[in-house]
Amino acid sequence: MLPSDARKDSGLIRGLGLWAATAIVIGSMIGQSVFLVASDMSREVNSMWKVLVVWIVGGAIVLFGALCYAELGAALPEAGGDYIYLGRGIGPLWGFLFGWTSSMIMRPCSAAVIAAGLLRFVGFLAPSVTTPIFFRNLHIPFQSQPYQFTFSAAQPLAAGVVVLVTALNYLGVRTVGRFQVFLTALKIATVAAILVLGITASSSMGGQTAFIPSPSRGAIAAFLTALVPVMVAYNGFQNLGAVGGEVLNPSRNLPRAAILGTSLVIVLCVLINWVFFRLLSFSQVAQSQHVASDAMARLLGDMGAKYFTVAMIVSAFGTLHVGFLTGPRIPYAMARDGNFFGFAKRIQPRFHTPSGAMVFQGSVAILLVLTGTHQELYSYGMFAISAFLGLAAVALIRLRSTEPELPRPFHVWGYPWTPLIFATASFAISINLWLVRPVRSSVGLMIILLGIPFFYYWRRRSLTSSRLVEATTSGS
Repeated sequence: MLPSDARKDSGLIRGLGLWAATAIVIGSMIGQSVFLVASDMSREVNSMWKVLVVWIVGGAIVLFGALCYAELGAALPEAGGDYIYLGRGIGPLWGFLFGWTSSMIMRPCSAAVIAAGLLRFVGFLAPSVTTPIFFRNLHIPFQSQPYQFTFSAAQPLAAGVVVLVTALNYLGVRTVGRFQVFLTALKIATVAAILVLGITASSSMGGQTAFIPSPSRGAIAAFLTALVPVMVAYNGFQNLGAVGGEVLNPSRNLPRAAILGTSLVIVLCVLINWVFFRLLSFSQVAQSQHVASDAMARLLGDMGAKYFTVAMIVSAFGTLHVGFLTGPRIPYAMARDGNFFGFAKRIQPRFHTPSGAMVFQGSVAILLVLTGTHQELYSYGMFAISAFLGLAAVALIRLRSTEPELPRPFHVWGYPWTPLIFATASFAISINLWLVRPVRSSVGLMIILLGIPFFYYWRRRSLTSSRLVEATTSGS
């Protein structure tokens, strides 16, 4: 199902160097969440220091994950990423289910989360944009309270941004790779400016801790729940493998970009959240809908905060952009194998980009952004993302056993403990999400399981086509 030689003439070109690859990692990880989720975390763990500890623990987990993906990406540098890793390491069904879930949930949902985060930034600049146009109370089985569906003017605006990013990615991998370096430089400059201003402030303006009512759940459950938005903020460290077929000298550049980019983002995220608590009180952070903008308003006034909010919008746009650079390569790789809808294998003839898969991802993302809020969307997506991150670590361990002769330019440090810890943490987050938010997680699980009949349908069709080709060849 996943023969490497079948991918040599993929129609894609290797146009991403080390800096473009590193920019993809950083651009995938630093988006809008690092500027927003401190409030969600504060309401869960009810302590500034616990919030910072969650960021550090989450950073350690994703660094372990980056090491795992560095080995997998260098050993199997092909378009498709986890689709290839799970297919080779665990079995064709698991590779397919990852690709199916990535195409139907993970990548479109991540794009929708970023677009929904954009709504919160726009709401700081123009509060009237987020004023509801209409709302409906929907009664959902197994939930005591009705779900309130709200539609605002900003949602179609966010959908328009998704359309714009989809169109930009038609321009070709070299062009968007350079553009991503530019966007990543802007977002790093924004984060650095916030850090310098916050650290050099004459005195701490925040730091006071006030009691914030938190959900009645145990300490471990609260910690794992607070870890979800952290993993959302760090999500993207694994995206580089999806464009492995387009990275120059992948055996060297993939591991370097994964480790360098992930390490830099972890340091920046921990520091910038410390700055938020330095500038705002704990209760202000917990109650804020746009923490970074409020922190800048406290330090520079409303006008200065607005300039920084515009920069944060650019940062979120950059993350949305890189999601459309990496995400469509997965359904494209599946479609080339005959394991997805045929339109997804279309290549734009001039720019050599997977145009059919891009349009599909954009369409699903638009549907999600028009129907969900920021917190609902990231809870829905992280259930599936965490489960498959854990399976990637399992695939690495199995490949060490089943394919010991596979060339591995990079070996994960601390094997086997590094992949075992990463897998355990990922599965724990996924299971806890199912316990805390069973409805959304169950919907995600049903979509994953829905892929099983499609797998056997496409597999049977591929086998039938192969037999017809063999019969025709034999007859001639």
